[in-house]
Amino acid sequence: MTKLFKSLAGTALALALVSPVSAQNKPAPAQPASVGTTVQGVGVADLQAAVASSNAYRTAQQQRATYFKPTVDAAQARAQQIDAQLKTLIDKFNADRAAKKPEAQLQQQAQQIQKLRAEGEAEINRALAPVQLSDEFVVEQISEKLPQAVQNVIAKRNLSLLLSPDGVIFAGPQYDVTAAIVAELNVLVPTVQIVPPQGWVPARMRQQQQGAAPAAAAPAARPAGPQPEGR
Repeated sequence: MTKLFKSLAGTALALALVSPVSAQNKPAPAQPASVGTTVQGVGVADLQAAVASSNAYRTAQQQRATYFKPTVDAAQARAQQIDAQLKTLIDKFNADRAAKKPEAQLQQQAQQIQKLRAEGEAEINRALAPVQLSDEFVVEQISEKLPQAVQNVIAKRNLSLLLSPDGVIFAGPQYDVTAAIVAELNVLVPTVQIVPPQGWVPARMRQQQQGAAPAAAAPAARPAGPQPEGR
Protein backbone atom coordinates (compact mmCIF):
# COMPACT_ATOMS: atom_id res chain seq x y z
CA MET A 1 0.00 0.00 0.00
CA THR A 2 1.18 3.50 -0.76
CA LYS A 3 2.95 5.22 2.11
CA LEU A 4 1.03 7.87 4.00
CA PHE A 5 3.28 10.92 3.86
CA LYS A 6 3.65 13.37 6.68
CA SER A 7 1.94 16.70 6.22
CA LEU A 8 5.25 18.52 6.04
CA ALA A 9 8.53 17.37 4.54
CA GLY A 10 10.57 20.28 5.82
CA THR A 11 12.34 18.20 8.44
CA ALA A 12 14.22 16.22 5.82
CA LEU A 13 15.48 19.31 4.06
CA ALA A 14 16.22 21.06 7.32
CA LEU A 15 18.71 18.32 8.14
CA ALA A 16 20.84 19.51 5.25
CA LEU A 17 21.10 22.92 6.90
CA VAL A 18 22.49 21.55 10.13
CA SER A 19 26.08 22.66 10.63
CA PRO A 20 29.14 20.43 10.47
CA VAL A 21 29.18 16.75 10.70
CA SER A 22 32.90 16.14 10.69
CA ALA A 23 33.49 17.01 14.34
CA GLN A 24 30.80 16.83 16.97
CA ASN A 25 30.97 20.03 18.95
CA LYS A 26 30.74 18.45 22.37
CA PRO A 27 32.92 20.09 25.01
CA ALA A 28 35.72 18.12 26.55
CA PRO A 29 35.03 17.23 30.18
CA ALA A 30 36.78 19.30 32.78
CA GLN A 31 39.54 17.74 34.82
CA PRO A 32 38.02 16.83 38.18
CA ALA A 33 39.87 15.87 41.31
CA SER A 34 40.90 12.24 41.53
CA VAL A 35 38.33 9.87 42.98
CA GLY A 36 39.31 6.57 44.59
CA THR A 37 42.50 4.73 43.79
CA THR A 38 44.25 5.99 40.67
CA VAL A 39 46.43 3.75 38.51
CA GLN A 40 49.34 5.82 37.27
CA GLY A 41 50.22 5.85 33.59
CA VAL A 42 46.67 5.30 32.28
CA GLY A 43 44.55 7.84 30.44
CA VAL A 44 41.33 8.09 28.41
CA ALA A 45 40.85 10.62 25.61
CA ASP A 46 38.09 11.48 23.15
CA LEU A 47 40.13 12.77 20.20
CA GLN A 48 37.10 13.88 18.17
CA ALA A 49 35.86 15.94 21.10
CA ALA A 50 39.35 17.38 21.55
CA VAL A 51 39.40 18.68 17.97
CA ALA A 52 35.87 20.08 18.27
CA SER A 53 36.67 21.74 21.60
CA SER A 54 39.85 23.44 20.42
CA ASN A 55 39.94 27.23 20.16
CA ALA A 56 40.78 26.98 16.47
CA TYR A 57 37.67 24.94 15.71
CA ARG A 58 35.35 27.11 17.78
CA THR A 59 36.70 30.28 16.20
CA ALA A 60 36.37 28.76 12.72
CA GLN A 61 32.72 27.96 13.43
CA GLN A 62 32.03 31.59 14.27
CA GLN A 63 33.89 32.80 11.19
CA ARG A 64 32.09 30.29 8.97
CA ALA A 65 28.70 31.44 10.20
CA THR A 66 29.53 34.96 8.99
CA TYR A 67 31.47 34.13 5.83
CA PHE A 68 28.94 31.64 4.47
CA LYS A 69 25.81 33.40 5.71
CA PRO A 70 24.66 34.37 2.17
CA THR A 71 25.15 30.77 1.03
CA VAL A 72 23.23 29.31 3.98
CA ASP A 73 20.48 31.93 3.74
CA ALA A 74 19.99 31.21 0.03
CA ALA A 75 19.90 27.46 0.67
CA GLN A 76 17.42 27.92 3.48
CA ALA A 77 15.16 30.07 1.31
CA ARG A 78 15.28 27.49 -1.46
CA ALA A 79 14.53 24.70 1.03
CA GLN A 80 11.45 26.58 2.18
CA GLN A 81 10.27 26.89 -1.42
CA ILE A 82 10.70 23.17 -1.97
CA ASP A 83 8.95 22.44 1.32
CA ALA A 84 5.99 24.55 0.18
CA GLN A 85 5.81 22.58 -3.08
CA LEU A 86 6.02 19.31 -1.18
CA LYS A 87 3.31 20.34 1.27
CA THR A 88 0.92 21.10 -1.57
CA LEU A 89 1.55 17.70 -3.15
CA ILE A 90 1.37 15.86 0.18
CA ASP A 91 -1.89 17.56 1.18
CA LYS A 92 -3.43 16.55 -2.14
CA PHE A 93 -2.13 13.01 -1.75
CA ASN A 94 -3.65 12.70 1.71
CA ALA A 95 -6.96 14.12 0.52
CA ASP A 96 -7.08 11.77 -2.48
CA ARG A 97 -6.16 8.83 -0.30
CA ALA A 98 -8.93 9.68 2.14
CA ALA A 99 -11.31 9.91 -0.83
CA LYS A 100 -10.19 6.41 -1.89
CA LYS A 101 -8.93 7.50 -5.30
CA PRO A 102 -7.53 4.73 -7.55
CA GLU A 103 -4.32 3.10 -6.32
CA ALA A 104 -2.57 3.81 -9.62
CA GLN A 105 -3.23 7.53 -9.20
CA LEU A 106 -1.96 7.48 -5.62
CA GLN A 107 1.15 5.61 -6.66
CA GLN A 108 1.87 8.20 -9.33
CA GLN A 109 1.43 11.03 -6.82
CA ALA A 110 3.67 9.26 -4.32
CA GLN A 111 6.41 8.88 -6.91
CA GLN A 112 6.15 12.57 -7.79
CA ILE A 113 6.52 13.51 -4.11
CA GLN A 114 9.49 11.19 -3.62
CA LYS A 115 11.17 12.51 -6.75
CA LEU A 116 10.73 16.15 -5.71
CA ARG A 117 11.97 15.41 -2.18
CA ALA A 118 15.09 13.58 -3.44
CA GLU A 119 15.88 16.28 -5.99
CA GLY A 120 15.33 18.98 -3.36
CA GLU A 121 17.67 17.36 -0.86
CA ALA A 122 20.31 16.92 -3.57
CA GLU A 123 19.96 20.56 -4.59
CA ILE A 124 20.32 21.81 -1.01
CA ASN A 125 23.31 19.56 -0.40
CA ARG A 126 25.00 20.93 -3.53
CA ALA A 127 24.30 24.49 -2.42
CA LEU A 128 25.81 23.80 1.01
CA ALA A 129 28.80 21.86 -0.31
CA PRO A 130 31.19 24.83 0.21
CA VAL A 131 30.15 25.00 3.87
CA GLN A 132 30.75 21.29 4.37
CA LEU A 133 34.08 21.50 2.54
CA SER A 134 35.10 24.37 4.82
CA ASP A 135 34.35 22.28 7.89
CA GLU A 136 36.40 19.36 6.58
CA PHE A 137 39.26 21.75 5.76
CA VAL A 138 39.21 23.14 9.30
CA VAL A 139 39.10 19.71 10.92
CA GLU A 140 41.94 18.45 8.75
CA GLN A 141 44.19 21.39 9.65
CA ILE A 142 43.64 20.78 13.36
CA SER A 143 43.91 17.00 13.03
CA GLU A 144 47.37 17.38 11.50
CA LYS A 145 48.55 18.60 14.91
CA LEU A 146 46.56 16.04 16.90
CA PRO A 147 49.28 13.34 17.01
CA GLN A 148 51.77 15.85 18.40
CA ALA A 149 49.25 17.07 20.97
CA VAL A 150 48.63 13.50 22.09
CA GLN A 151 52.35 12.77 22.32
CA ASN A 152 52.85 15.91 24.40
CA VAL A 153 50.19 14.81 26.88
CA ILE A 154 51.59 11.28 27.02
CA ALA A 155 55.04 12.65 27.79
CA LYS A 156 53.91 15.26 30.31
CA ARG A 157 51.69 12.82 32.19
CA ASN A 158 54.03 9.86 31.76
CA LEU A 159 51.27 7.72 30.31
CA SER A 160 51.95 4.16 29.26
CA LEU A 161 48.38 3.43 28.17
CA LEU A 162 45.93 5.77 26.42
CA LEU A 163 42.44 4.48 25.66
CA SER A 164 39.49 5.69 23.61
CA PRO A 165 36.12 6.09 25.39
CA ASP A 166 34.65 3.61 22.90
CA GLY A 167 36.95 0.92 24.22
CA VAL A 168 36.31 1.57 27.91
CA ILE A 169 33.33 0.28 29.85
CA PHE A 170 34.09 2.45 32.87
CA ALA A 171 36.85 4.83 33.88
CA GLY A 172 36.94 7.34 36.69
CA PRO A 173 36.94 10.99 35.60
CA GLN A 174 40.49 11.37 36.89
CA TYR A 175 41.70 9.36 33.88
CA ASP A 176 40.22 11.69 31.25
CA VAL A 177 43.01 13.64 29.53
CA THR A 178 40.85 15.08 26.72
CA ALA A 179 41.03 18.59 28.17
CA ALA A 180 44.82 18.32 28.35
CA ILE A 181 44.93 17.41 24.64
CA VAL A 182 42.70 20.40 23.89
CA ALA A 183 45.17 22.63 25.73
CA GLU A 184 48.02 21.26 23.62
CA LEU A 185 46.05 21.80 20.41
CA ASN A 186 45.39 25.39 21.41
CA VAL A 187 49.15 25.91 21.55
CA LEU A 188 50.07 23.94 18.44
CA VAL A 189 47.31 25.29 16.18
CA PRO A 190 45.81 28.50 17.59
CA THR A 191 44.02 29.44 14.34
CA VAL A 192 43.13 27.87 11.00
CA GLN A 193 41.83 29.02 7.63
CA ILE A 194 38.14 28.42 6.88
CA VAL A 195 38.30 28.69 3.08
CA PRO A 196 40.25 25.90 1.36
CA PRO A 197 42.52 26.77 -1.58
CA GLN A 198 41.27 26.24 -5.12
CA GLY A 199 41.18 22.57 -5.99
CA TRP A 200 41.58 21.31 -2.42
CA VAL A 201 39.86 18.02 -1.64
CA PRO A 202 39.44 16.32 1.76
CA ALA A 203 41.78 13.54 2.85
CA ARG A 204 39.04 10.92 2.39
CA MET A 205 38.78 11.84 -1.30
CA ARG A 206 42.55 11.99 -1.76
CA GLN A 207 42.81 8.48 -0.34
CA GLN A 208 40.15 7.27 -2.75
CA GLN A 209 41.99 8.87 -5.66
CA GLN A 210 45.29 7.33 -4.58
CA GLY A 211 43.65 3.93 -4.28
CA ALA A 212 42.17 4.21 -7.75
CA ALA A 213 45.39 5.43 -9.40
CA PRO A 214 47.39 2.16 -9.20
CA ALA A 215 44.43 0.20 -10.58
CA ALA A 216 44.11 2.60 -13.50
CA ALA A 217 47.84 2.46 -14.20
CA ALA A 218 48.09 -1.33 -14.03
CA PRO A 219 48.65 -2.97 -17.45
CA ALA A 220 45.87 -5.09 -18.84
CA ALA A 221 46.28 -8.81 -18.17
CA ARG A 222 47.39 -10.87 -21.16
CA PRO A 223 44.84 -13.43 -22.29
CA ALA A 224 45.46 -17.02 -21.27
CA GLY A 225 46.45 -19.64 -23.82
CA PRO A 226 48.92 -19.65 -26.69
CA GLN A 227 49.82 -16.29 -28.17
CA PRO A 228 50.44 -15.69 -31.88
CA GLU A 229 54.08 -15.62 -32.86
CA GLY A 230 55.52 -12.29 -33.77
CA ARG A 231 56.54 -11.64 -37.35
